[in-house]
Amino acid sequence: MKRNLYPSFSVLLVDDEMPWLRSLSMALNGEGGITNIIQCQDSRQVLDILGRQNVGLVLLDLTMPHLSGEELLVRISELFPSVLVIIITGLNQVDGAVRCMKLRAFDYYVKTTEKNRIVTGILHAIRIIELQRESREVSSRLLSDRLETPETFADIITVSKKMFAIFQYIEAIAVSKQPVLITGESGVGKELIAKALHKAGPRDQAMISVNIAGLDDNMFSDTLFGHARGAFTGAEEVRRGLVEQAGEGILFLDEIGNLNPASQVKLLRILQDGEYYPVGSDHLKCSKARIVVATNQDLLHKQQLGQFRKDLYYRLQTHHILIPPLRERKEDIPSLVGHFVEQAAQEFGREKPEIPKQIPILLSQYDFPGNVRELRSMIFDEVSRNRTALSADAIKNIIGNRQAVESVTSSDEDRDALFRSFLAAQRLPTYAEMEEILTDAALHRTEGNQTLAARMLGISQPGLSKRLRSRKKEPLE
Repeated sequence: MKRNLYPSFSVLLVDDEMPWLRSLSMALNGEGGITNIIQCQDSRQVLDILGRQNVGLVLLDLTMPHLSGEELLVRISELFPSVLVIIITGLNQVDGAVRCMKLRAFDYYVKTTEKNRIVTGILHAIRIIELQRESREVSSRLLSDRLETPETFADIITVSKKMFAIFQYIEAIAVSKQPVLITGESGVGKELIAKALHKAGPRDQAMISVNIAGLDDNMFSDTLFGHARGAFTGAEEVRRGLVEQAGEGILFLDEIGNLNPASQVKLLRILQDGEYYPVGSDHLKCSKARIVVATNQDLLHKQQLGQFRKDLYYRLQTHHILIPPLRERKEDIPSLVGHFVEQAAQEFGREKPEIPKQIPILLSQYDFPGNVRELRSMIFDEVSRNRTALSADAIKNIIGNRQAVESVTSSDEDRDALFRSFLAAQRLPTYAEMEEILTDAALHRTEGNQTLAARMLGISQPGLSKRLRSRKKEPLE
């Protein structure tokens, strides 16, 4: 197959009228960006072409000499069931259309129909075929228990089975052009995963990255779509947007959870139709870039709150990669520590300091709310302070201080969540009711142990016993 053809499979045009073949080819190329086209005037050659070429879609006339369109439709359905067929004919007959649809035609158009409607229908069929082929490829790749290109993931230091499963998934979806949503806490390495996805795909395609946090709608449009000359004051030259610069490669949008509502509509159009207008231009452009987005926010929750469009959310997660936090793959800590110590030593221009054996053990006792990024910063700082060996005592003090801060922050967050729940309640509980609720909750958590429950409530054990006796009833389960 020739490079840079779209789609990856051929679209076969079958009609005995050469002027129509030329006209339709020009419309598909110009309006739809479809370049992988085969023309055929003789219906007797169709089955042979399908047997030799990678054809995914056939555009078929009905009235032709030798073999009619209906006869070919039956044969294609029998011999090449994965190939979609769209009928494009000069006959505007309801009976004929119904008959063709029963024979498994994907769609039916009359030649007098506006060409842009036909092109839109063909682009829709192409997307269906791409999804079907990608689904089969993903299933095939995921059945394998090995990586086809392990060098693709060389920049990601891990021994985790969870991460290995993600690598397999990346290889499986690398052939796809569908959008990818990468989620995970801050610092887990979402951009590294996006880069690995790019490496796993075609080697000659670009990857353009942009952090869209803080971009208002005008900046978003100008950054992604570019602008025409004279579009606004200061626009003295035409500017190519990042969508155009990405070509058929990857456009990576980080912090997608911060995208404002107006920009969400524009991104949705790109995903649905592959179309956009540069700022100040009425010339429609087509995008062939693959959209990959990342966020540390819960998009489903934002969608439920009305802050993120439901249709955009479901479009974006055609393929979804959830990166586990470091606390769920602590087996990676020793390898990451060694890697970061070596990196830091090179950056500081000194010998690699020794790593005491107890340091990875100490680090594994910490949950790393900042994930891999936090671990890297911690190790780099320690290497800057120690030339011969890292200090286990220093690491212990750092972890202790950070855990104390985290405990206070967590306590504040719990109080805020409780406060919000009371605000949402239809009726506030009385002090007496609140005392009963807290007592029952503490006893339930400690499985009836009054000593532990009293500590949790911040009162003495005799005080808790007295309260229970005064209630003269058993605590709630």
